[in-house]
Amino acid sequence: MKTAEESPRFDPEAVHAKYLEERDKRLIEGRAAIRDLTGDSLFTKYREDPFTPFEHRDAISDEVEVAIIGAGMSGVIAGAHLRKVGVERIRVIDQAGGVGGTWYWNRYPGAMCDVQSYVYLPMLEDMEYIPTRRYAFGDEIRHHFEAIARKYDLIDDALFHTGVTSTEWDEDSARWIIHTDRGDVIRAHYVVMAVGILNLIKLPDIPGMELFKGKSFHSGRWDYEYTGGDMHGNLSNLADKVVGVIGTGASAVQLIPALAESSKRLFVFQRTPSAVGVRGNRPTPEDFTDDLGPGWHRERMVNFQASLDGLVVETDLIDDGWTHHLAKVWNPRMEPDMSMEEFILRAEEEDFAIMEEHRARIDETVSDPAIAEILKPYYRYLCKRPCFHDEYLPVFNRPNVTLIDCPAGIERVTENGLICNGQEFELDCIVYATGFEAEVTPFPRRAGHDIIGRGGVRMADKWEPGVATLHGMMTSGFPNMFIMPAPGQQAVITANITLINTVGAEHIAATVKLLEDRGVRIFDVNPDAEADYVEQIVGCYVDASSVMAACTPSRLNFEGDPGAMNPRSGAYGGGRGDFLGFCKLLAEWRDQGDFVGLELEIQQRESEDAVK
Repeated sequence: MKTAEESPRFDPEAVHAKYLEERDKRLIEGRAAIRDLTGDSLFTKYREDPFTPFEHRDAISDEVEVAIIGAGMSGVIAGAHLRKVGVERIRVIDQAGGVGGTWYWNRYPGAMCDVQSYVYLPMLEDMEYIPTRRYAFGDEIRHHFEAIARKYDLIDDALFHTGVTSTEWDEDSARWIIHTDRGDVIRAHYVVMAVGILNLIKLPDIPGMELFKGKSFHSGRWDYEYTGGDMHGNLSNLADKVVGVIGTGASAVQLIPALAESSKRLFVFQRTPSAVGVRGNRPTPEDFTDDLGPGWHRERMVNFQASLDGLVVETDLIDDGWTHHLAKVWNPRMEPDMSMEEFILRAEEEDFAIMEEHRARIDETVSDPAIAEILKPYYRYLCKRPCFHDEYLPVFNRPNVTLIDCPAGIERVTENGLICNGQEFELDCIVYATGFEAEVTPFPRRAGHDIIGRGGVRMADKWEPGVATLHGMMTSGFPNMFIMPAPGQQAVITANITLINTVGAEHIAATVKLLEDRGVRIFDVNPDAEADYVEQIVGCYVDASSVMAACTPSRLNFEGDPGAMNPRSGAYGGGRGDFLGFCKLLAEWRDQGDFVGLELEIQQRESEDAVK
């Protein structure tokens, strides 16, 4: 790796010009167009479940204490914590054939967490479980969620392969009425919206896709019947196949090595290269638990978050690319005697040094200088999601792998393959490793159905001008409803989604317990309290659109249109949020015990009813 003395000197004008040149290659009209997978019969197949057979059943009519919409990470963690406070009747509903969310769907070969397992897998102490590797593979993560769901009895009453078609508040019964696409009618005292992020697969709208006569599928619905093998590789059915992968983002970086090893020939179609740092995955040491005391898991998660937030930690317990690189650019430190101009220049210099390190790694790994140059990311580190992998870059030294640079995108799909840069590539199989709609996709879209509150108001209509919540988890006019915290929803943002899901689940469970102990029949958010909280969010919003506008187009800057971000989608504390401050806010709100900001209707006692 090049030393600081060997690296090119940071020349702001030259760097800006290079980055903008690379950005402009990719600012192509229509490049962000995606297929509507809900209404187009030709493409709904890309959403089908290839992992669990669909079983017909009778429609269910039921009443429960809590209905949880979503059986992914946030839904399972929420259900577990609700069980821990004594909630008995819970009904989990999900379109998948089982629990796990992203880890149910993403079973492509090589899938693993890119945040350290010891902070990414939830409830490790509750489950008395230690991940087998520093970065666990997807099947281990999915099995862990299944184990949590079994322990907390969330599976037997779950409705899988079931889509919610509407969730509507009924004032007379003080219940949410949930209708599903299988004729179910579920009445729930409380609803927890745990619909997840990155839950909508993104399929590009490329002309001619319906014409392709070979096999095609999205990486989030891997077809092992076609490829053979499993999540650990050995895709033996591809030995005589020519495969094309569209995409070089986080999913593609993980799955391309297995395809390269198994395919007769592999074409990788790259629109924008990823910054791929060192992974250093390895088995968990036998002595890992020797010095772990009670609370070690939460301590480790908070240590990771504190590092990313730019706080001084005594020991970096994670010690990987996230804390070495992301932390530096996510929250660069401003010295007391620095001017703003000096601070901005220092931040750019550090970012440039990190990106130079990534570019130097490519030169050292990839033998063909021309291919190495195509793989180099020329943008700031936060313009795209950082990736980490040790087998991805060496793939491009293999004779059966061809990297195709196509910054303007794929021109069209044909019967026999696809056309890029005016050349047709004949393929047996196309893998769309094109990712998911952005983390900040509006909640009503991610929910995927009508949510109708008091007075017939639709959530999509209420939030059309922007997000409006109390604490990022409740919203006025939608009583007895909780929304799991997520980016763009007035909570906080973290690289470790497990942590904010845990914080949200604990808060919701504790709040339900307090409400039940108080005998509350209905709670709703006071509109003035909501308006005050929204004003706090907007008041500390940090507008980064000018920085992100200089980025290569990606889902993190709305494909080159960062002005689309609404200040009401900001985080508590500004920027990406004040995590520790947010946790303190929630804890103090619960400890006060008077439900500040809520309007309550108390359940009448049976004796009072009898007198009346």
